[in-house]
Amino acid sequence: MSSTTEVLVVGGGPAGMAAALSALAAGARVTLLERNEKLGKKLYITGKGRCNVTNLCGRDAFLEQVPRNPRFLNAALDFLSPADLVDWLKRLGCPTVAERGNRVFPESQKASDVTRALSGGLAGADVRLGAGVSSLMTEQGSALGARLDSGAEIRARAVVVATGGLSYPLTGSTGDGYRFAEQAGHEVTPRSPSLTGLVTSDAWMREAQGLTLKNVALSAAWPGKGRYREQGELLFTHYGISGPLALTLSSLLSGTDAGQAQAFIDLKPALDAATLKARFQKDAAGNGRRRLAGALTAYLPSSLAALFPGIAGVDGMTVMSQVTAPQRDALLGLMKRLPVHIAGLRPFSEAVVTRGGVSVRQVSPSTMSSRLIRGLYFAGEVLDVDAMTGGFNLHIAFATGALAGHAAALYALENN
Repeated sequence: MSSTTEVLVVGGGPAGMAAALSALAAGARVTLLERNEKLGKKLYITGKGRCNVTNLCGRDAFLEQVPRNPRFLNAALDFLSPADLVDWLKRLGCPTVAERGNRVFPESQKASDVTRALSGGLAGADVRLGAGVSSLMTEQGSALGARLDSGAEIRARAVVVATGGLSYPLTGSTGDGYRFAEQAGHEVTPRSPSLTGLVTSDAWMREAQGLTLKNVALSAAWPGKGRYREQGELLFTHYGISGPLALTLSSLLSGTDAGQAQAFIDLKPALDAATLKARFQKDAAGNGRRRLAGALTAYLPSSLAALFPGIAGVDGMTVMSQVTAPQRDALLGLMKRLPVHIAGLRPFSEAVVTRGGVSVRQVSPSTMSSRLIRGLYFAGEVLDVDAMTGGFNLHIAFATGALAGHAAALYALENN
């Protein structure tokens, strides 16, 4: 059993839906295949269910948030800028609102409304749910369509692979796109989880799990001149650390031996060492009978203050007047430079995105077309491009998908 179409899109996530919508707008007949029971399954959990669709920053600021292959995205951002995406969603019936850090969310604060708007625009496409693809069909250097798990074949003039990566496998991210790319002769770079928590060997962090620290600084250095320092929010967990600062560092360490990184937390980044020392000495003089663990609540959250003397090797029951100069220096030194012993990154099941994928050297940035197979296009997380948190990864999916769908439609119509 077989059928035919002009543009076949494999994958119904943000990149796939954008590709199908763009191909429809260009006048092509479109078939969209999604192995899940609904479209945009991963979209429902992005932004904690609110869906941070893009970031309204300038081009240079956007590309600064893309640690790998940023220049590859220039044409995609020209084709669909963050402002263009906001307008597109509005036309589809999903108005948005910009929040802190230029992050854009649906006005309703519901990720489901983004999916509803995108899927609603696909009324003119042949959308097939529960349709897994077993392989692409190619012949003499051209894409011909795809074979389904059911054994059926769909012939097409152009094929867009938008199957996502390996992150959040419960949403249907199987990595099939990498297999399709390799079968077509493409190089696929090593894949590793990115934007995920950091596993540490610091036992005391387990005792502090659930504690969120705001306005702290996380710094790190690793072989190859890797450097990182940023101020923001950090969360202690049962495995180590998470939160925005840890996720950003995980992106930089992804694909490396994370255990070689030396990381530190500055618990008081607004105070230099001299100012912190003067403040502590003043407190000690005025609160000589107070226990150290209690006095530290003036500097740290209570749960961390209770643990902190032990981390520094000092008895928390010591009264302030009896804290020695070496003990004081040890405590204050840790406040400014608390070691974090990184053992590794959390797995794909908890990662926001995948690092690695289809090599961009074999994909034309102006069209997202394969340089090896005519009529074959790639979009979204399947590509070796990933970014930091803040709406950047979703925008990359939308922009590369829209460009791929448009280019695929033009190719299909020209070769009809």
